[in-house]
Amino acid sequence: MMMPLHERVVAAADKRPGATAVAFRDQSWTYEELVSRESRLARAMHDAGCRKGDRVCLLLPKQPEAVAAMLAALRLGCVYVPVDLASPVARAARIVETADPRLVLVGPDGADLLRGVLESGVLSPSVHIGAVDDEAVTDPGRAPAFTGRDVMLADPIDAVSVAVDDPAHILFTSGSTGEPKGVVVTHGNAGSFLDWAVPTFGIGPDDRLSGHPPLHFDLSTFDIFGALSTGAELHLVDPQLNVSARALQRFIGDAQLTQWFSVPTTMAFMARFDAVPEGGWPTLRRVLACGEVLPTPVLAHWMRRLPHVTFTNLYGPTEATIASSFFMVPAVPEDETAPVPIGTACPGERLLVLDEELLPVASGETGDLYIGGTGLSPGYWRDEAKTRDAFVRDPSVPGERLYRTGDLARVDEDGVLYFLGRVDAQIKSRGYRIELGEVEAAVNAIDWIAEAAVVGVPSDGFEGTRIACAYVIADGAAVAPAALRARLSTVLPAYMLPLRWLALDELPRNANGKIDRVVLGDLLAEPAGQAVQVR
Repeated sequence: MMMPLHERVVAAADKRPGATAVAFRDQSWTYEELVSRESRLARAMHDAGCRKGDRVCLLLPKQPEAVAAMLAALRLGCVYVPVDLASPVARAARIVETADPRLVLVGPDGADLLRGVLESGVLSPSVHIGAVDDEAVTDPGRAPAFTGRDVMLADPIDAVSVAVDDPAHILFTSGSTGEPKGVVVTHGNAGSFLDWAVPTFGIGPDDRLSGHPPLHFDLSTFDIFGALSTGAELHLVDPQLNVSARALQRFIGDAQLTQWFSVPTTMAFMARFDAVPEGGWPTLRRVLACGEVLPTPVLAHWMRRLPHVTFTNLYGPTEATIASSFFMVPAVPEDETAPVPIGTACPGERLLVLDEELLPVASGETGDLYIGGTGLSPGYWRDEAKTRDAFVRDPSVPGERLYRTGDLARVDEDGVLYFLGRVDAQIKSRGYRIELGEVEAAVNAIDWIAEAAVVGVPSDGFEGTRIACAYVIADGAAVAPAALRARLSTVLPAYMLPLRWLALDELPRNANGKIDRVVLGDLLAEPAGQAVQVR
């Protein structure tokens, strides 16, 4: 019988109470300490009014306290909603407002963002604030319902009964209309992936897993619960290390990791700066990549340097929970111009390449990629229209649904899947899924802009797709790309900001009067393009 996520961790803690559960910088918690902390936090949250089904927004950095907060919310049958602390206030406020939480948990690192959210007016007086440390981090007019001291003095609380179909968390992704979309993930969605991945990759108590992705990114779910449900050690990667390939290299070695899981951009970054040691990291057994296209030269570089390590390429959108297909790389690719497959469906999942009539295309032909199976999300939080549009009835299996990924794919004669790109204007950059429509909407909202269009352009190195913007300045305005980028940074996170900018007298249009994005792509491309690069 499948267990809810938090019960998996408690069961592991019962077996290994004194073993290290979570490590971060110079801090480490045993399983006993983690469960004690989360159960006491759950009591404080319960006393603040949290009940089964309530949402709890986490304005917390990637630290052990955040892991405890996730488990505490699940213990109460609540739904946790991680909020990116690097988000502009306007975006964070939209997410918090949409989540409609009972409680917002915050620590010192999230204090400024919380103040901005409070000033936006989206939180009603009925929404409580909980501080995970001893400081009252809100404004004087909104004292927290409890602080870290209250948590330490609280009595543990028993877990409520939770079904596998109950929501565990809501992860907000980029939306094409300019509004983030909240993907609901159930205990069963995540649990079905864990039930396959843990034995497939041989994860056990002797493992030391990385925790590299941010908490609002669904790959972190596997890191956290893949480690903590097996009695393994979870080593959270300090986000500050991401600016230095050598720092990441040292982290993998110093932590004696047995598994590294990251987006391909990070692997490319480390390869570019020669931070993958020849025959190094002797404890490392597995490298997993997911979240965006894995460049074949990057994979080959890592495999040549680490012949003792196994490599797996994973694929799957948030709506299908962590990953839906996998490809165990058998050997160093001989042809570095050939794409890395996304492989075959994980057990319990179905990946179908279909035509416009939802009929299977022939082997080798390009079609739209659909996903069905146990990982499929119930849909978008409180958005039935978007859910109906993205999750369609499976014409071949009565009562089943398929998720329209918006990706193009083909299947070879052996049944192996290959990703071929996006149908729409969505891209993957540094592991983040970005709707270019959201970026474009934000640019067009700037009063200096008469008209703008945003496209993705390939880079000439390991960096993958870059965001580029062509724009027409409004009458009377005089503004440089750097100023536009600075203005945009107040409403969009850094990873969504265009890197290349091009001012035009008018945007090119096709015969239908629509913006000609193919022409724009050529104008904004490098090295031949005319765009100005601004970081």
